[in-house]
Amino acid sequence: MKILANTSFIFLFILSHFVLDVVCSRDFYKILGVSRSASTNQVKKAYRKLAKELHPDKNTDDPNAQEKFQDLGAAYEVLADPDKRALYDKCGEECVKREGGHSDSGFDVFNSFFGDFGFSFGNGGNGGEREVAKGADIVMELSVTLEELYSGNFVEITHNKPVAKPAKGTRKCNCRQEMVTRQLGPGRFQMMQQQVCDECPNVKFVSEERVLEVEIESGMRDGQEQRFVGEGEPHIDGEPGDLRLVISTTPHPRFERRGDDLYTNVTVSLTDALIGFEMDIPHLDGHKVRIVRDKITFPGARIRKKGEGMPNYENNNLFGNLIVTLDVEFPKDGLSQENKERIKEILNQEPVTKVYNGLRGY
Repeated sequence: MKILANTSFIFLFILSHFVLDVVCSRDFYKILGVSRSASTNQVKKAYRKLAKELHPDKNTDDPNAQEKFQDLGAAYEVLADPDKRALYDKCGEECVKREGGHSDSGFDVFNSFFGDFGFSFGNGGNGGEREVAKGADIVMELSVTLEELYSGNFVEITHNKPVAKPAKGTRKCNCRQEMVTRQLGPGRFQMMQQQVCDECPNVKFVSEERVLEVEIESGMRDGQEQRFVGEGEPHIDGEPGDLRLVISTTPHPRFERRGDDLYTNVTVSLTDALIGFEMDIPHLDGHKVRIVRDKITFPGARIRKKGEGMPNYENNNLFGNLIVTLDVEFPKDGLSQENKERIKEILNQEPVTKVYNGLRGY
């Protein structure tokens, strides 16, 4: 009986700890505001949106801002990693921690999205302080596909960033022009400008590889930018510039974008052009657009499919149009005299000859 009692006690002890772990475990899906079936891209979109809202620098009046931000970073780190997410779904946060865990700092994740310096939450003024020197911006073209601009995507880019490291000796820094007074003789003085510098610890710049997560938002257009603050050229006495990634669409084999509208060409046979046809056009995200034509199709005829274009950048619930231009493929082989007569009989058309200036629309 004593052995049984001890066994029961051990079982209850283990069970209580398991229940406590489950109770204390954070609900990462709830923190990010996504469903348990959310895709990785949906997780990333949710994090990117909430990170701006919950950053401690923006919520200085909230005593729990730091904790909320750390919870958000931990949730993203786990749910964006397929292996950690599978472990979390299986047995909660404690399992993830036991298998290697997560940083739980929040800022490492934030920096990979926005750069080391995040973004400014200020009121736009500098309070009268001297302007801080800043390095040059780095501007790079980011080639993206129409598929990515239609559905949205996250891509990782790698770039080498010069980072300041301590070095031996000192250097002149914070140099500025100040007015000084020099005595030229008894009762004679001269006011003049003179450069005044401080002595600062010496630094050297070391190139470090950086991996940044870039969001390609649905509906973005060529020339729009994604900016990473503090990821540009360094300044020895100030802040680094920014990295600016400029969107550039790669040519697509089937579609051309004009604003929010998409254009494509479809070639049909002469038979289909005369008797009508039905067909499906594969769209950028894989869904099919049904095209039905039950009348004669002339070369250059157009079909407009409302709402099948690109999503609007400001409102992803609005879509442009898909404009399909129809071309007709004529038979390459000649017709026999018998077939020519049969076609004449079927079409029953009088010979027509009209000469006009088609460029002027007469």
